[in-house]
Amino acid sequence: MCTLALIGTALSIGGALAEGQQSRQMADYQARAYEQQARADAQAAAFEQGQERHKQDLLLSQARAQAGASGVALSGSPTEVLAANARQGQLDIKAIQYGSQLRQNNLTTQAAISRFSGRQAAAASIFRAGGNLVSGLSGLSNKAVTFGNSAFAQAPGGGLY
Repeated sequence: MCTLALIGTALSIGGALAEGQQSRQMADYQARAYEQQARADAQAAAFEQGQERHKQDLLLSQARAQAGASGVALSGSPTEVLAANARQGQLDIKAIQYGSQLRQNNLTTQAAISRFSGRQAAAASIFRAGGNLVSGLSGLSNKAVTFGNSAFAQAPGGGLY
């Protein structure tokens, strides 16, 4: 009976420790997934910025061509319009970059939280395992253990004379 109790305690301790390790591994996996999403977002934003730059270049070229075809010199108002369009294009590109940076920061924070949760789960499992050990050992101390047949007669109260 004592052996079964010890085996049960050992299994309980091992289960608590294994659960903590699995939780930590899962949290680390989730953190890597968040980091991968952040890298993918950075790549997507870089592509989108390139596309926006190309679009702005085409619009600027078209505006210059139209101004030249109409016989208007590229000074004064047409130049101011082109400069304003270029500034707006740069603002659009910066907005893409800013939005991407916010998403990347959020994903990086989520990765850090996930790793922290994993470390907490692993630490908690150690405390659970320690609690299971103490509980199992205290349960054993409450049980009477006899080793073989006693050569002494028991007293009426259950003790030895």
